[in-house]
Amino acid sequence: MMFRFAYPYLLFLVLLGPGLIFLYYRIKPKSAVLKFSDLSYLKSLPTTTRIRLKELPLWLLGLAISFFAVALARPQYGTKVEEVKGEGVDIMIVLDVSTSMSLRDFEPRNRLETAKNVVQEFIRKRPYDRIGLVVFSALAFTHCPLTTDQQVLLNFVERVNFCRKEHDGTAIGNAIAMGVERLRSSKVKSKVIILVTDGENNRGIDPIQGAEIAKAFGIKVYPIGIYNPSGVLQPMDDIIFGTRYVVRMPEIDEQMMQRVAQITGGRYFRAVDPKALEQVFAEIDQLEKSPVEVKRYYRYAERFSFWAISGLALVLLGILLNETYLRRIP
Repeated sequence: MMFRFAYPYLLFLVLLGPGLIFLYYRIKPKSAVLKFSDLSYLKSLPTTTRIRLKELPLWLLGLAISFFAVALARPQYGTKVEEVKGEGVDIMIVLDVSTSMSLRDFEPRNRLETAKNVVQEFIRKRPYDRIGLVVFSALAFTHCPLTTDQQVLLNFVERVNFCRKEHDGTAIGNAIAMGVERLRSSKVKSKVIILVTDGENNRGIDPIQGAEIAKAFGIKVYPIGIYNPSGVLQPMDDIIFGTRYVVRMPEIDEQMMQRVAQITGGRYFRAVDPKALEQVFAEIDQLEKSPVEVKRYYRYAERFSFWAISGLALVLLGILLNETYLRRIP
């Protein structure tokens, strides 16, 4: 959310209100005079609230003029329209949401939280690429189509959660095929699938078959393994010793991942390696890019009404006080 004035140059009119008050006290007009023989007895009388507030209508008018000036400048909330020209590639991020992603290899975060952080960091560093999101377990479906709106995509990633138990599984081949389906009609020179998973394929088509499909459409696949090679402590119920923790080693088919990358011309990375993402970015930067014109359309909501209505209310209040409580005779 951004704040702006449509006509900021009109804000100088805000000075008219204080200027009016300043001039009034510098060139104070003479009021009507009544002559009395002796006023000494009046000096002992206390100063009333009416006397203290006799200039209040003037101050209200000055403040109202400043409010009207702000309203004329048209304050607005929203975001601006901008057109950005650059070069980029089309990328589909394919994210595993099976229940095995709930394992906490990276205390205190689980694999899915770690993967989401990896994906969000990746998105933020690709300002000119069109990026989409596919999530998968036993089923694969498009969570967000290709877009250049980073904030929308980041919001979609943030809302990603684990699959339902009845849909549990890891259909890597199907996920790659879904990513290909979203990219195959793209006209850009370079198309990429970033596959983020922690397991081995146990549903759907063979990932190698999915890789062959990607290769046929000129799409490179970069698999990223989300796991801790040292394993993860997992609680187990024992009828004798009660709950105890055992080390569960990762069940990820790295050979398959490497084969998928090799077939499509990509590379396999481990997310636990802090330099892995930098290598992914560097590889994609070397790909042939296509010109991209990014147009972002934003809406601004007008907020001048508050200032205009407040200014009008101050004017009316000043008139009302002048004609009633603070009225002067003559």
